[in-house]
This record gives sequence, C-alpha cells and structure tokens, in this order.
Amino acid sequence: MTLPTFANTFIQNIETVILGKRAQIELMLVALLCQGHILIEDVPGTGKTMLARAAAASLGLRFKRLQCTPDLLPNDITGVNIFNQQTSQFEFRPGPVFVNILLADEINRATPRAQAALLEAMQERQVTVDGVTHPLAAPFLVLATQNPIEFEGTFPLPEAQLDRFLLRLTLGYPDERDEIGVLRGQRKQHPIETLGAVVNGAELLELAAQVSEVHVDETLERYILALVAATRTHSDLALGVSPRGSLALYKTSQALAALRGRDYVLPDDIKLLAPYTLAHRLILKPESQLRARTPLTVLTEILERTPLDVGELQPTKT
Repeated sequence: MTLPTFANTFIQNIETVILGKRAQIELMLVALLCQGHILIEDVPGTGKTMLARAAAASLGLRFKRLQCTPDLLPNDITGVNIFNQQTSQFEFRPGPVFVNILLADEINRATPRAQAALLEAMQERQVTVDGVTHPLAAPFLVLATQNPIEFEGTFPLPEAQLDRFLLRLTLGYPDERDEIGVLRGQRKQHPIETLGAVVNGAELLELAAQVSEVHVDETLERYILALVAATRTHSDLALGVSPRGSLALYKTSQALAALRGRDYVLPDDIKLLAPYTLAHRLILKPESQLRARTPLTVLTEILERTPLDVGELQPTKT
C-alpha cells in the first residue's frame, strides 16, 4: 500500500467519528510518521479523547488514557516492581505508558515530578524503573491535552517538556453542518464502538522510512533556518526556536509532502506547518505580553517578512 492510499484510508475511517477535522487528523498522521508527539490545547468536549481512540482503532494499535491529577505519581505512569511471594522475586508491572498511543489528559494538572516521568519516554522511547531500562513499543505517540481556560490547580509545562512535543494544535468547535452530523450519528450508539482497523499499524514504520527520502531543496533548507534565526533575534521574544524545532519543521514538511503524494517539499508545506511546530517553542518577554502579543502573532509576522531566497538564475551555456 502506498503512503497516500494509507493516509486516505486512515483519515476517512476516523472521519466517521470526528467530523470536519481532516486537517488535524492529517497532522496527527504526520506526527506518527515522524515518531513525534502532539499537544492539544482546547476546551473540554471537543473530541480530543475520541481522536486518540479512533486513531488507535483505525491502526489496530493499543491505546490507553492517563488522567493526570495532582496526586499522580511517576510510578503510576511508568510502572512498578512488585514482590511476588510465590517466586520470591520482584516482577515488573508495566504502567500505562507501555502502549502505542497514550492520551495524557490534562497533563498540566500533574505535578512537575509526574510530568518529568514522561520526558524519558517521549524522547528516548524507554523508561527506567529501579535501574532497569524497559523499551517501549513502536510506534509510540503521546497525545497530551490541556485546558487553556482553567488554570487553577495546574502546573504549567516547563520549556523542556514543551520542546519535546513535535506539534501543538487545537481542534476547535465544529461548524453547524458538522455538529448536526455529530448529533445524528450518535442517536443510537457512538460510532467509536463499531470502528475497526482499516490499515495495519505495523506498516506505519515501513512507510515512515519513505519520509526521509523526500527531497528538500537547499533553498528551502535556508528558508527554514532563516525563520528559526528570526525568532532568536526578535525583539518580542525572550527565547527563540531551538535546533530541535528546526528539525521538527524539516521532518514534518517531508512527512506532509509524502502524505500528499509528492517526493519533494514545497514552500507552502513549510509555511503551513510552521505555526504548529514552532509557536509553542517561543517565549515572550514580559513587556510583550503586556502589549497582548502572542507567540503565534509574532511567528505570523516572521513568516510574512522572511523572504524565500531562490538565488540567482545562472545563464545557460550554449
């Protein structure tokens, strides 16, 4: 199965559950192909959990939901060693992180200690418990959510944690036509209950290898670096994009091009993905926050002002 066919089948199946969010579903597949993680900032009830469940069901992968609360402990995430009296040995009981798709719901309600337990899993794809390292399954995707409205009793994610998310996106409210479809589609039962696997999740790793073969022209490489450099010197920003951010924009543009049936990246791919891959890595200066500036508005200005240098055309020799 080709990657565009795989993607179209995957997206169409999820759209039977999540209506009107094709762009977000496509971005989720981009993250899976890049073996990255997603942070969704949105109000409750917009379908964040259903999106994760539908993706896992469509791929035939294992899914678990982790409800983050202030009393959540690191061992509640990674697992714990329990003494077995029959064998007189300690046995490792895996935590919810040992799945293919993990939904960390309201991650900012967990304490910094619990949030840090996800760092190794997200970056190294392994966890260490009592000095023993346990590898995680592949593919592995953390889909974390947080409520951007309610901040009481929350612990803001540190920059080191935010930087490990490949993408940050929102689902938003559906339009009237899609919401009518949601109401009618759940008259008798939720469509997630009958959703089955339509593609083989094991093929995802094989298809992901094709992403690295997508060509990125040198002019586009310089364009990515110019965008990143502009964030590091902008007067409104205290912290610009890290090298991990430029690499995220590079890889996601390759994945998006491959999903759309191209073996080359277009400038529009980079411009489309920049807000999702870079905005959450920016930190505003306090005085800029007082002027109601946001990382997204700053990044939009940078995209508008940064030219795409295609170089000079060389005359052909006759």
